[in-house]
Amino acid sequence: MANEWVKVELYGANNDGNPRRYTIADGASVSKGQLLSLVDARTASFALATGSMFAGVAAEDHLPSVGVTSISCWTDGIFEAVASDAITIGAAISGNNLNQVIADAASTGAAIIGYALEAAADAEVVNVRLRL
Repeated sequence: MANEWVKVELYGANNDGNPRRYTIADGASVSKGQLLSLVDARTASFALATGSMFAGVAAEDHLPSVGVTSISCWTDGIFEAVASDAITIGAAISGNNLNQVIADAASTGAAIIGYALEAAADAEVVNVRLRL
């Protein structure tokens, strides 16, 4: 998968990114760094859902059909992410888990998942503060 989020610095009490454990379908294939959405109570998926809330950034790979039905997601830290359009420094950002890009939350009307730590042009990799 292209455009995975890349960990720069993790925050939290133990500098571990405040990982949360979610249920995930055994058949799902997820790469470390993919932005996952919530599809049910404490259930994460890579499937795009309109207006979805985000679970976090996958902290591990999840291989399909090996009997594993849980995954950890980072929820607190600084990550490199790809911008889908121009973003100003400090802008509240929203995520798109279909192609792993970020956008200015004000222009999309989507849920705020963090803030841009630098200005970005379309398709530029920038540092963002994720806080879910």
